[in-house]
Amino acid sequence: MSKLKLTLACGDYDMLRPLINGELQPQGIDLNVLTMASPERHGRMLRYEEFDVCELSLIGYLVSRDKGCNYNAIPVFPHRRFRHQYMVKRTRCGIEKPADLNGKRVALDTLQNSAGLWMRGILQDHYGVDLKTIEWWCQEEEDVPFEPAEWMNVKRVAQGKNVDQMLLDGELEAALYPETLPSIRNGNPKVALLFPDPKQAEIEYYKNGGFFPIMHTVVVQNALLEEHPWVGISLVHAFQRAKEICYARNSDPRSFALVWVQDLMREQLEIFGPDPWPYNLEDNRKALEAVIRYEFEQGMIKTKPAVEDLFFGPSLQRIQHYV
Repeated sequence: MSKLKLTLACGDYDMLRPLINGELQPQGIDLNVLTMASPERHGRMLRYEEFDVCELSLIGYLVSRDKGCNYNAIPVFPHRRFRHQYMVKRTRCGIEKPADLNGKRVALDTLQNSAGLWMRGILQDHYGVDLKTIEWWCQEEEDVPFEPAEWMNVKRVAQGKNVDQMLLDGELEAALYPETLPSIRNGNPKVALLFPDPKQAEIEYYKNGGFFPIMHTVVVQNALLEEHPWVGISLVHAFQRAKEICYARNSDPRSFALVWVQDLMREQLEIFGPDPWPYNLEDNRKALEAVIRYEFEQGMIKTKPAVEDLFFGPSLQRIQHYV
């Protein structure tokens, strides 16, 4: 019996490397893997639905799902990232603590960006920031057009300008951006991190009821799932197996060009346990509920789905652990 030929678009991550290099194939599937950066991948999937299987912004998926997209998610979350270290303030503008962002002008990439949504939610839930008081300045257009909540004061950066320079020029007081801004990388004294010790702040946030924020999930075309429902299950098992191969390799310090990697691995184990990237629904339920709440409150989705409804039903069955 010939295998089903599918194309997967994803990032080049160590947890996906066995799938990327062909070492591992999902059962019954001949997977052609295309690696590309998030903005290109997300834009092509959200706007044109180009790929059979795609690692996609979780927030973008919820927005497109709310509007009736032609793909469904499986409970695989290949990219997570803490975001305290991406919150930036202009120095000497009266911002000493997160709540001082109230009433300020704050830059974003887009409202729909997963990193920005998590940062706004974290600041609101844990640090006393009132999102309603802030003037939000978006650098880029949204991949999926939507009307923000009426209480959100949203502005668009003028063509030819960028939020990093606006921050330096005093036109903005802060930025919540998905990547490290050039001014921070270059050590410009006009800007600083909102949290001076972001790693410690992230650990404290996590230990005090926060989450390891989910940036991306994996989606599959509905037509494929309807004709071949086993595909969703096969893909979940393959992603799980690829992750566990990665974990096994990471247990060997020879795999890294990092001097203190064993210390880092021990610290990670103490904080998160053996699997910081669980691929299932229950371990991620509270984080997913928070994302749904953030998006609904900010007008990105018009209805609040149940967490189970976000995923292709058969893919939610308990998966086998190989190692």
